[in-house]
Order: sequence, then structure tokens, then C-alpha cells
Amino acid sequence: MDKLEPREKEYFVWCGKLAGFGVRVWPTGRKVFVVQYRAGGRDAPTRRKSLGVFGTVTTDEARKAAESYLASAHLGNDLVGEKRQARGEMTVGQLCDDYIKHGMTTKKPSTIKTDLGRINGHIRPLIGKKKINSLTRRDVEQLLRDVAVGKTARDTRTVKGRSIIKGGKGTATRTVRLLGGMFTYALNHGLVETNPCAGVKVFKDGSKERFLRQIELDNLAKTLEEAETTGLPWTLRTEAKAKHRPNEEHMREIMSPHVTGAIRLLLLTGCRLREILHLRWNEVDLERGLLNLPDSKTGRKTVYLSNAAIQVLERLPRAGVYVVAGDNPCKPRADLKRPWKRISEHAGIADVRIHDLRRTFASIGAAQGLSLQVIGKLLGHKSAETTARYAHLTEDPLRRALNDMSVSLPFGKGDD
Repeated sequence: MDKLEPREKEYFVWCGKLAGFGVRVWPTGRKVFVVQYRAGGRDAPTRRKSLGVFGTVTTDEARKAAESYLASAHLGNDLVGEKRQARGEMTVGQLCDDYIKHGMTTKKPSTIKTDLGRINGHIRPLIGKKKINSLTRRDVEQLLRDVAVGKTARDTRTVKGRSIIKGGKGTATRTVRLLGGMFTYALNHGLVETNPCAGVKVFKDGSKERFLRQIELDNLAKTLEEAETTGLPWTLRTEAKAKHRPNEEHMREIMSPHVTGAIRLLLLTGCRLREILHLRWNEVDLERGLLNLPDSKTGRKTVYLSNAAIQVLERLPRAGVYVVAGDNPCKPRADLKRPWKRISEHAGIADVRIHDLRRTFASIGAAQGLSLQVIGKLLGHKSAETTARYAHLTEDPLRRALNDMSVSLPFGKGDD
């Protein structure tokens, strides 16, 4: 099982001892145990049942489950067919109920809240009454268009007497992706045989990738130092008379070292904003150079610290439970919106978002020649598919390697 590598297309590997027992390997690296049989001779339809994901279900557990299905089929019983017939009348709304109860258990509370809003606001009212086995790709494409233009009955609010319907292309794309995840869940549990969301062309994500260049990083470093020492200057909106103009020291804002320290840590660790703002001192291991996060977007996580990140932590004053202290020492700071706006504008990078610091961390790693696997490990990604979005960043180290290699060629030295 460990040696099975993903390929461009999914493939099956069958057990050499128990006929009909195998594993399905997806291009993403996901491995699902399956059982396949015919109940009633060669003319009977082939039945295939997913038995669980490798890693969640052991090989022995899957084999025992396969033996039960195969033994029943040998006696002429079709357990999979009977279950499919019973579930064949399940509606999308009922699938939503089942997914909410059993398919969201590993998701974060904030993600669950967002998913429930899309399910109850878009999926249920638009396609909730359709049968899951009769839902087609065309139905999903229609759902995409309907959500994009705000065509939904329940997801409404009123502003100044006008009915405002939430929607948009971004919401439509994420709703269809959620629906695709629900049907993958249904596929893995034998409720459907195909995923109607497969191949549906969604709208492009409106978010733009933004990475800081070296000159921008230098400007940010200077701005952070200025912000915590002399302070950032305020820009007066109107021309004040000389006697009403504030003194020079009153025209600057000195920022807390916890604010500037948090921004440095975001750039030096590649952590998400909440991972830094919610970081407690008892989760910091300066001796070993680690952050031991008990909870993150991907679960428990270990963050490796560079020497520069350790220095930032050592210089931060301890003012409570949390590393980034806020107004209340017993509660984590809510956000960095206002100070980041001041800092980014002064540094000339007003179009850069806080999350772009994480992307910049990845881009620097790629520029230094780190592999996508190492970058994914540093960022705390669970799947290689998530890290694959940074694949284009490896062009520079590849080009350097190509140039270095070409020097050894007789016609690559620039000779006539």
C-alpha cells in the first residue's frame, strides 16, 4: 500500500489472494479499499463498493469487510445492489443531511459555518428535491449560473427596504466545489456511481497571487523598524494653520512591538494569521526551535523556526498568555487590519494582504531551490495538491540550474 504511487489517471490494484478485493488509487494520492463481485453469474451486473480510505481503515479491516460482501455474493445475495436500491430515491437535500452529520466531522467550526450557509442558502433551495442518482452535469452547471446571478429563494437580506440576494461568481464556484465534495463523500459510501460535478468548469477565483519582491521586503523591514521606534507619520487631510498644526511628535504613531513582531513572524514562518495571533507562550519551544500548535486549519501542527524567527520571539516582551498581546492579556488579538493598513501604505505595498506574506514565504523557499514537498511541509499542507499551486515558483531555481549546466557544454560558454 505504501509503495502505490499516484498516476495521471486513477487505477486499481487487486489482491492476489482474495479475488475481488482491491484498492483504488486516485491522482491526488488518495487510496480507497474496494470490493467487486457479480451476484448471480456472468450475466449479473458488476457491483463495486468502497470500504474506506487507507489510513482511516486498516488493510485487515477492509479485507474482513470484503470477505463479508464476497461471501454473501457467493450465496446469491447482492448486498450492494440492495443498498443502492434503497438509497436510489435519496434526494440532494437528504444527502446534505447525511453529509452534515457524518462528512463534516474533521472540519473546523468556521468552515462548517460557511458550508452550512452555502448548503442552506443555495444547494437546498435550488436542487434539494432532485434525486442524487439523477443529478446531471447540466444540473450542476445550471446551479453555478443561478448562484452567480443570485437566483435563490432563502439566502436574502433587506437593506433600506430593498431585497438583496447574496450571490456572485466566487460564491457560485465555492458552492459547486462544496457540492463536488459532498458527491465524493457519496461516491466513497456507495450512494452514487459518478460525481456530476466532475468536469464542470467553474468561474476563475478572483483572488490574485501577490508576492513581495526584494525591494518591497526591504521597504517593509524599514517601515516596521520605523513604526516601533520613531513612529509612522500621519498625513493631514487638510492644510492646517501653523498655530493649529500638531507638534511633530504628535504627528507620528508608535506601534506596539507585538504588532510589528507578529508581522515579522508571519513572514518568517509562513503561518496563517490566526496561528500567530492565537499562539501561546507555552506552545513556543525556543530551545528546539519549534512552535507546537495544538490546533490549526489542518489540525495539530509543528512549525519549524529559523534563527531570525527565534530572535523575534526572544525580543518580544511577555505581557500575558499570548505571544501577540492585545488589549486584554487573557484573550488573543482579533486582527491586524488597522495597523497593517498603515504599515503597508507607508511601505508602498498597499495592495498586499496579510495572507500574501504566507505566499511570499513560499516564493522565497522556491527561489532558494526548495522542493514543493519541503515547502508543503513548512507550510503545514496535508496534501501535495494544495502545494501544487506554487509549482510555477520553481522556475527561477530551475533556470539557474539550467544555466549552470549549460556552462559545461562546449557551445554554452558564449564562444564563437
